[in-house]
Amino acid sequence: MFSRLHMPPLAGATAWLNSEPLGPAELRGHAVVVNFWTLTCINWLRQEPYLRAWSQAYRSQGLVVMGVHTPEFSFEHPIDGVRRATADRAIDYPVAIDNDHRIWSAFDNHYWPALYFVDAEGLIRDQHFGEGRYEESERLLQRLLGVQWPLSAVEGTGVEAAADWGNLHTPETYLGYARGGHFASPGDAEIDRRRAYHLPERLRAGHWALHGEWTIGPEDVVLGAAGGSVACRFHARDAHLVLSPGARDPIPFLVRVDGAAPGRSHGVDVDEDGNGTLREGRLYQLVRQQGAVHDRTVQVEFSEPGAHAYSFTFG
Repeated sequence: MFSRLHMPPLAGATAWLNSEPLGPAELRGHAVVVNFWTLTCINWLRQEPYLRAWSQAYRSQGLVVMGVHTPEFSFEHPIDGVRRATADRAIDYPVAIDNDHRIWSAFDNHYWPALYFVDAEGLIRDQHFGEGRYEESERLLQRLLGVQWPLSAVEGTGVEAAADWGNLHTPETYLGYARGGHFASPGDAEIDRRRAYHLPERLRAGHWALHGEWTIGPEDVVLGAAGGSVACRFHARDAHLVLSPGARDPIPFLVRVDGAAPGRSHGVDVDEDGNGTLREGRLYQLVRQQGAVHDRTVQVEFSEPGAHAYSFTFG
């Protein structure tokens, strides 16, 4: 349903990438897609190939694709990390840095990713939250631009590949106590205090556990001594973990799937033996199952202290 509300001002941006500051006045006369994202969001990563394709296909027709990076986790605030993410994703359209959530609040937005479709008069004509609805969204863009072209051919690769929705049975799993649940290490979890944890003999689907000395904080778990690990039982083709090295860099890690090296089922951020390196804060793809998808336990062991782990996501 068209909301017919004017696009709010963008004055809340703390910085801009790929552009001078923009606002409704500068964008008047252009169709605009405003995309709220955060660099660790797997849903945004899988959506981003479509934003790039639309920007490239319709820029000459007057379309402006504009990203608004509103961070979810505290380590996503520094602009260098956002700049690195835009380079990794080959984003060349304008990106507003919304560290204070002021643009987010002006749009009354609540989701990553979120798309707002604005016409040449500055009216929000439609909105969409989450992945999907790509054909309908592109058709709307064409109507706003007054063109009728074949739809863009888009196929994401690596972490941007579309999820295997038929086999995606495990939801996003936060590890910090503010939003976390399904913690399965024996004994009670202690918040904001370093203590030793152990893996249970068996993990149930959708549950996670710690081994070694960890501190469970509001948004993450932080490893206090070398050799600690975090494990999760999941049912999905892909398994990812949002990680940050904190003050240490780099931190080698080792991935095991059901106790063995992942082999051909390794993700893009590890090799067949399960070796990976935590160098910067972002989402790391650990597993991409080959062949039939089954329940698996993924375990990530860090050879140095200092790793921050935030959430498991799946695809």
